[in-house]
Amino acid sequence: MKVLKFGGSSVGSVNSILSVKKIVEAVEEPVIVVVSALGGITDKLINTSQMAADGNPAYEKEYRDILNRHIEMVYTVIPAGEARSLLLDQVNELLSELKNIYQGIFLIRDLSPKTSATIVSYGERLSSIILATLVDAQWMDARSFIKTEKKHHKHVLVQDATSELLHKAFEGCAERVVAPGFIATDINTGEITNLGRGGSDYTAAIIAAELGAAELEIWTDVDGFMTADPRVISSAYVIDQLSYVEATELCNFGAKVVYPPTIYPVCHKNIPIRIKNTFRPE
Repeated sequence: MKVLKFGGSSVGSVNSILSVKKIVEAVEEPVIVVVSALGGITDKLINTSQMAADGNPAYEKEYRDILNRHIEMVYTVIPAGEARSLLLDQVNELLSELKNIYQGIFLIRDLSPKTSATIVSYGERLSSIILATLVDAQWMDARSFIKTEKKHHKHVLVQDATSELLHKAFEGCAERVVAPGFIATDINTGEITNLGRGGSDYTAAIIAAELGAAELEIWTDVDGFMTADPRVISSAYVIDQLSYVEATELCNFGAKVVYPPTIYPVCHKNIPIRIKNTFRPE
């Protein structure tokens, strides 16, 4: 079994999400796909909520942009039929909830951390149900098995509870599963939380480690870890292989390829991480 994680750039456009479809359908063994929000959507969700909290009525236009982006994606990549109709019902329901939350923020001019965490969760929830329909996979809600608790003003993973719930959730699951990355729930309150920006990588690593995956593939828009930032150093090249420790050091020094906490769970189980480029799958 493999775990494949696709970042925002991999599901940012119609062409890229269709590439994801080909990649997932080419896997000949059971596969769990973890997906980020559509490219740019998380920032847009955050900015729109801030506009609403500031009392700026232009938040409505930003919300419509979010709505149109998802609806257009559904109409473009999912053929007409029952599957598309069912998906549109789900997407519209989520977007309607989001609209009501924004309206509430605008009316009371208040944006709490709890509300912010709920708002950003819609990015992954929307992208994952679209992808699940596109690749004909079972959808699993990460909020039901990724559990966090608040420590020192941040949400951290509750390992034991997550492990138990994850094994129960995936027992007897389909050969192909799609789950949203990044999002979680508080073990004490049940409130929506998240694993931090870049947390979809971490979600994928937790699932891979707990279920004993043969490999964790991180699909992104680069070929792998490089010797330097290619936007700064034109002669930078891809490093073929790294130890977990070397990869962690590069992450800590600013490499954006992998979210740093991702490495520990799979390192602990000695599961290889493979960095793949969605736009150059070969």
